[in-house]
Amino acid sequence: MKPVVLVWLQFILCVGVIGVAGVRLSRYGDAIATLTGLSRNWVGLILVATVTSLPELVTGLSAVTVAAAPDIAVGDALGSCVFNLAILAMIDVSYRRGAIYALAGPGHIMSAGFGVILLAGVSLAMLLTAQGMMPSIGHVSFASLVIFVMYLVAMRALYLTEQRNTNIVVAERPALTLKSAMMGYGVASAVIVGAGIWLPLIGVELARIMGWSNSFVGTLFVAFATSVPELATTWGAIRIGAIDMAIGNLLGSNLFDVLILAIDDFAYVAGPIYTHISPIHAVSALSAGLMSGAVIVALAYRPVSRVWHTASWASIALLALYLLNAAVQFLHGQ
Repeated sequence: MKPVVLVWLQFILCVGVIGVAGVRLSRYGDAIATLTGLSRNWVGLILVATVTSLPELVTGLSAVTVAAAPDIAVGDALGSCVFNLAILAMIDVSYRRGAIYALAGPGHIMSAGFGVILLAGVSLAMLLTAQGMMPSIGHVSFASLVIFVMYLVAMRALYLTEQRNTNIVVAERPALTLKSAMMGYGVASAVIVGAGIWLPLIGVELARIMGWSNSFVGTLFVAFATSVPELATTWGAIRIGAIDMAIGNLLGSNLFDVLILAIDDFAYVAGPIYTHISPIHAVSALSAGLMSGAVIVALAYRPVSRVWHTASWASIALLALYLLNAAVQFLHGQ
């Protein structure tokens, strides 16, 4: 079998494994939340978003330790942010029972707003690092410490907001015991950890065989693979009409993906991660920030009309920015 065919088969297999395990992980996580009495809104924003972002976390740590490919790690995290918002646009195109931005709750504006702040912070960190103006503590960039603190502030603010706006809803108990749900959760997590360690190694080999840059492969292909759980979970939520769960999952995943950058920086012992990556990643951070801004405007304006009966103007903007970022990464990635 030709090496190029073999590496593509490995990539497809890894995507499939992460996708199946990600869906299982989300289901078991939701069952645990229900059995322990956690809020459904909080599940969508925090628990489901965190568990579906587990592939990005494991892949990033594997990329900066096993594969020594920081461009893969950063491209995966920021590329996933861009891809998650593109998923939101795809939902708008496919959902025909109403305008998703009009049906969604206003609480998502805060999640998207914190996303803009964190992504802008990443862009600023890259710019200051390129100019030699970003201090570090040991091998960790000072920006990573700020991102970590800002993530905790965001989680605290979102939790307090959710607590004030919580409606008492009696959720249907799943046909699982808490012990069974936790065991299933652990198995699915282990599968994702294994696939996540394997994925960046495939990404590096794919970049070598195809003659592509690590930043391009990380931003598009690895980011797509690790975002398969978000995609599967979101489509499942849309099918049952759970708009807020779907949007909360995507926006919450973006917040966690930015946190992953800080975690990767702690794990990358060769020095601050921003000094060892291509500056082209700033385009992904800015694209994701612009996309989050468009989501905020759409959630506030709540458009109900569709352009050419296809999608709202906000979703068209999201898809355009996704394609623009992909083109820039392909043409100018290093």
